[in-house]
Formats: sequence, structure tokens, C-alpha cells
Amino acid sequence: MNEPTERPIEWHSVIDSTMRRAAELAREGAPPGAIVGADHQSAGQGRLGRPWHSASAGGLYFTMVLRPKLAPADLPIITMALGLAVADTVQMFTGLPCDLRWPNDVLANGRKLAGILTQMQDGAVLAGVGLNVNQADFPPELREIATSIILETGTEHDKHFLLRALAGNIESHVHILETGGVNAILRLFTAASSYVAGRRVSVELPAGDVKGTTAGLTPEGFLRLRTDDGEEITITAGGVRPID
Repeated sequence: MNEPTERPIEWHSVIDSTMRRAAELAREGAPPGAIVGADHQSAGQGRLGRPWHSASAGGLYFTMVLRPKLAPADLPIITMALGLAVADTVQMFTGLPCDLRWPNDVLANGRKLAGILTQMQDGAVLAGVGLNVNQADFPPELREIATSIILETGTEHDKHFLLRALAGNIESHVHILETGGVNAILRLFTAASSYVAGRRVSVELPAGDVKGTTAGLTPEGFLRLRTDDGEEITITAGGVRPID
């Protein structure tokens, strides 16, 4: 079902994955800015092939088709631009301060408020966003690590209004990347994130967890980590968690 709007928005009450459907639309030539959204996802996708909990109609789940004038190597930077857009939109329209955890998590009071997934598809970038808006509760395994706008502010928000605000802000931040270059987004992300430098973290890697202190971003947008052994390594992918 399509909502009446200038921006092409295909909205579903239930879908397996907005990312999958947006990929179909991208292959068919969907214009930049086209959106697939849903109240529920039965097979929502997270990073590294992990499922994204999206059973509650209180959440905002959507994938936006982007066609930026950027190289495929800039995909990690696009993910950061999306994180900045989500954090800015939430702070602007709800008053809730947000933190950014490299590479793709938006946090509120240390708990996950939103996640971002980007994929390339036939020359387009699929920008997937899952934002917890009006969920009053989470499954037991997520209660300590996830939160929502209503839990943090006590106020219910119109997720369709937030969707349109997010879409515009995503396009604005991608434009910053196109015109200001990678360094513009790296500077903004570094300023908005408590995780980029000087943060004690544990990073989940295929060979095992590594502990250390974050030491900034590389020019490609990867995370530098100074390990407890004194070695500096570059994290290109992996779950980053704080060490208290």
C-alpha cells in the first residue's frame, strides 16, 4: 500500500524485510529517496547477518534507496552519515540526546535506540534504519541493552512524521558527504560519538574478543584501537561494547 506523499513510500503492515523489497525496487530503477517501510518485519536484518528485532508496531523500520555520487569504498562513511542523520533527527524532534557507537548504532543513555544497515544494490545504496519509537517493553534478552523514545522521554511520537523528517535529514547528510567529502562526515561523527577516541571497549572479532582503548578513525572510516598489549590495530568490522 502506498501512502499519498510526494516521496515514493511503500508501506506494509507486515513484510519479511524492507531491505529485500527495497533491493527489488532498486533493480527496477526506483528513484533516489524511495522508501519501503513496515509496522512489522518477520525477518529484519542487522549487521553481520544477525536478525533485527522488529516485531513491535511501535518501531519504525524502513529502507531508503539512495543513489549518491560516491565510490563503493565510501559505504562505511555512508553508514556514519546515516547515524548522524538519525541522531540529529531524534534530538531535534524529541529532545532526546543521542550517542553514536561505531559503526552503526544510535544510543540513548547507553542503550541501543536505532541500528543502521547499508548495502549496495545495482549501483544504488540501500539505507536500512530500525528506530525504536513507541515500544513500551522489549523481550527479556533485550531489556538491558535496548531502549525506545517513549521509554526515555515518556512521550509517544508519530513514527510517520519521524520517517519523513529522517528521510530529509538522511539526504542532507549524504549531500554533505558528496560535497564536503569523507573528512566532513568523519569530523561530525567524531564530535558526536563518545566511542571514537579514549573509550575503553571490547571488540568482538572472529578470532576472539580484543580489549583496548579507541584511538580515532582512519581516513576510510575504520576504528583505531590501542590494545591492552600496546599494539594499535584497525577494526574494519566487529561489535564494539564498552568496558565499565
